[in-house]
Amino acid sequence: MTTTMSIVLLLTINLGLLWLMMAAPIGHRTITMRRILPHDPATLRRAIRPQGNLTDWNPDVTAVRHGPSAGLDNGLVEMSMRYPDRSGQPVRRLYDVTEQAVDGSYASTSRIIADSTLANSFWQNFQDDRRIEPSSDGAIVTFSQSDTYRGLAFYLFRFFAMRREMAALEGWLDTGHRQDRRLFTHPLVQIMLAVLSTLLLWPFFGLTPNGLAISILLTLVIVLHELGHLVAYRAFGHERVMLIFVPMLGGIAIGGRPYRSRFEIAVCALMGAGISAFLVPILVLVNDLSDIGNRVLPGVLHAPSAVFLLILGAFNLLNLLPMSRFDGGQVVRQVFPGRQMQILASFGLTSIVLLVGYRIGMPSNALLAGLAVLTLVSLIGFRTNVLRDELEKMSPGERLMAGFGLYAAVAIHSYAIITACQILFR
Repeated sequence: MTTTMSIVLLLTINLGLLWLMMAAPIGHRTITMRRILPHDPATLRRAIRPQGNLTDWNPDVTAVRHGPSAGLDNGLVEMSMRYPDRSGQPVRRLYDVTEQAVDGSYASTSRIIADSTLANSFWQNFQDDRRIEPSSDGAIVTFSQSDTYRGLAFYLFRFFAMRREMAALEGWLDTGHRQDRRLFTHPLVQIMLAVLSTLLLWPFFGLTPNGLAISILLTLVIVLHELGHLVAYRAFGHERVMLIFVPMLGGIAIGGRPYRSRFEIAVCALMGAGISAFLVPILVLVNDLSDIGNRVLPGVLHAPSAVFLLILGAFNLLNLLPMSRFDGGQVVRQVFPGRQMQILASFGLTSIVLLVGYRIGMPSNALLAGLAVLTLVSLIGFRTNVLRDELEKMSPGERLMAGFGLYAAVAIHSYAIITACQILFR
């Protein structure tokens, strides 16, 4: 398989996975988890009912209010969650709870009717059911959640969140202490996922030492890109940030709270490529100083620095494309008001990318194929506008800074690609 075919195949697989994870019409689905626990049903009922002992064991719930003493009607329960809203206060959710207890069995159905962060439309199809049934070994505990999903990512998130909640209940029943086992986000697990991603990418570049080196460099570029997002989150006051590696798809930087302003969205999206842009002149300098005609650094750095420069520029330039959930698309939506201005900005960015392809000698059919791919990706829809409150608008100065920052990042990474191709293919 040629290098071009490998890259096309890799891009096709990534686009397919992106659509599956973020846009595929999964439909209305119910996630169910069932355990037989050797405990008294009455104890379990006190633990899992919304008005019960959730704060003793549930890692996501920090406070529960209900009843007339809290100013709430019967059947309404307000929970404070451990994660903060945009003002740094705990997220609060108001549940409408229906309970039924018959012959030792217990069942509850909860619907979210108000949320301090998300719009009510986000929860319109959501339902949480809890059930306890006596058995000879203690009790059968069943957790289930129903919702309408678009994309597999949130479905998987809910599955693992429910699994973690069930494990926390079991741990509390066994030890009497609240437990929060977040194995997936542990740094060692993420390192293992990064290694796995590197190995999965290796065949696309050839099962050779050079192919492995390219795969390692690509993984390093992904890490640097996501670290740029994390730096921006911290600069805007996010107390908890994390990097999650998704094999084949790259990494995801997650902030510690919802965004407060459009400027915050634009800067956090832009900083992935922005941080990487600082490496471009360094890599150019290393390549120049390791050249045979100007040998200051070891010559062994000459080719790797050019390959690193090419991967760095290509990855970040692709992320700056004005597609829906790409970094460039997020910046364009925040900076340019109105649909017409967004279309003009997207046309400008896409034209720059195509000109870079023309400049490095890509054939016209490849450029046309690339344009078709960009059009296809732009059609992939994502769920947006789920926040309850409007974001703070950009000032003219903020709009100017973010807009020039976007085009500066595009220009720097375009230069990186052109320079690297001139070095490698001259």
